[in-house]
Amino acid sequence: MSQVASRPVAFDRRAFFQRFGLVFSFLLLMIALSLLSERFLTPANLMNVLRQATINGIVSVGMTIVILTGGIDLSVGSVLALSVTVGASLMKQGTPVGLAVASALGIGTLLGVINGLMITRAKIPPFIATLGMLTVARGLTLLYTQGQPITGLPATFRWIGTGVVAGIPMPVILSLAVFALGWVFLSRTKYGAQIYLLGDNPTAARLAGVPVDRMTVLVYAISGFCAALAGLVLVARLDSAQPIIGQGYEFNAIAAVVVGGTSFSGGEGGLAGTLLGALLIETLNNGLNLLNVSPLWEQVVKGVVIALALLLYKVFSPPSK
Repeated sequence: MSQVASRPVAFDRRAFFQRFGLVFSFLLLMIALSLLSERFLTPANLMNVLRQATINGIVSVGMTIVILTGGIDLSVGSVLALSVTVGASLMKQGTPVGLAVASALGIGTLLGVINGLMITRAKIPPFIATLGMLTVARGLTLLYTQGQPITGLPATFRWIGTGVVAGIPMPVILSLAVFALGWVFLSRTKYGAQIYLLGDNPTAARLAGVPVDRMTVLVYAISGFCAALAGLVLVARLDSAQPIIGQGYEFNAIAAVVVGGTSFSGGEGGLAGTLLGALLIETLNNGLNLLNVSPLWEQVVKGVVIALALLLYKVFSPPSK
């Protein structure tokens, strides 16, 4: 018995790299950029990276919860656009800021609920249902704005995107709050456990009494809410709601989630990885800008990073996955 107890535990290289690989990748990227550009490791630039990562970070929280169920939400960019253009229009018409913000968040949540109902009631695959919402919401945004931007928003609203508290920009504070709430939801409530179970094995989840349809609607509603909130922060910072705002944001969010180690098949991953994934992608964008790399190459590099993340996940995943 004592021999068994004193036997050294074998080093599990696969588990080690699966758990800490992203942290090492992030640190290596930071070191490389610090050596290549003297402007990278300055407080102002690091704060800029954090500020730039907030929008994608907030959207990625909702996307992580959706992907944990084995689903996907391609509509977040268009949901963001429709929500904030309506909210911005209401503010321009004199509606109180609080009511306009609540309306924008409500629209985002409602569009997410519609996504969930299309998936659960109409039995449309998530990819197709949210792709349809992407097109419909973008079309409605263009119709509503007539292709014109909405600018000149109230100063009280713009504080959400430009304000500073104790030296920290408000977008960073809001983003961290969303991540913290998401972490509590996933790890400290029964709903979080049900989401993991649903993504791991939908049949077992149903047999265990998990309300699968309601949970599916809930996660897409959360995704729509996060998209609308991220859009409000972005519009407040820019003081402009463009009809094309949010285009391509779904891919950035998916990239952050996948790079962060959440499994596309569901049931595995979490928001800590997504936070690192969002920071890694924004750090990469920032570094490429500092090195004067063409924006066209940025897309190529980002695609390569996502492909490598998927490859590494496959290599270090347990054989049964």
